Amino acid sequence: MEYAFSIVIGYLLGSISFSYLIAKKIAGIDIRSHGSGNAGATNTLRVLGKGPAILVLLLDLLKGLAALGIAYLISGGDTLAYAFAGIFAIIGHNWPVFFGFRGGKGIATTIGVALGYSPTAFLIAVIVTIIVIAITRYVSLGSLVFVTLLPILLYTVAHQPMLAAFSLLIMLFAYIRHYKNILNLLRGTERKLGEKVNKNLN
Repeated sequence: MEYAFSIVIGYLLGSISFSYLIAKKIAGIDIRSHGSGNAGATNTLRVLGKGPAILVLLLDLLKGLAALGIAYLISGGDTLAYAFAGIFAIIGHNWPVFFGFRGGKGIATTIGVALGYSPTAFLIAVIVTIIVIAITRYVSLGSLVFVTLLPILLYTVAHQPMLAAFSLLIMLFAYIRHYKNILNLLRGTERKLGEKVNKNLN
């Protein structure tokens, strides 16, 4: 029963789209109809600026951590319940039931889940990711590096084979959601951090 609770709570928490809610509150817009069309922190940065983007990043990260914390309390620290909560928080963010299943790419929530899974693996992955973004200015590339490193670090550094296995699914989700970004990176047409875009998709 604790696994079912962890799945449901993780998914429902993940389904809270802070990018959508903040954009509606601040600018009266559907963030998914502006910029890249993604309901996440990077698109919020492009459309609304640094303040709202930082707020979205933190809230999306915290909902991943919150899902893990609740699962921990419900299950008494059961690793499988913990793993399920993290996975479904990301699924909720990507495909939110409250917003027509049109969400973001799940990276900020993944960062929160990674922190809960293993602070050490999280820290190493974040440092490498920041270096990659600083050098290339590609947030998407840094995001893909992060999710690729996560299962490796969870297995080799944190010695958590079950969480490493679950993080392979997290990596798969990220690659699916970043499909267009991957194509743009290969073509050399991916937007760099700080690059201006048209706010309206239409």
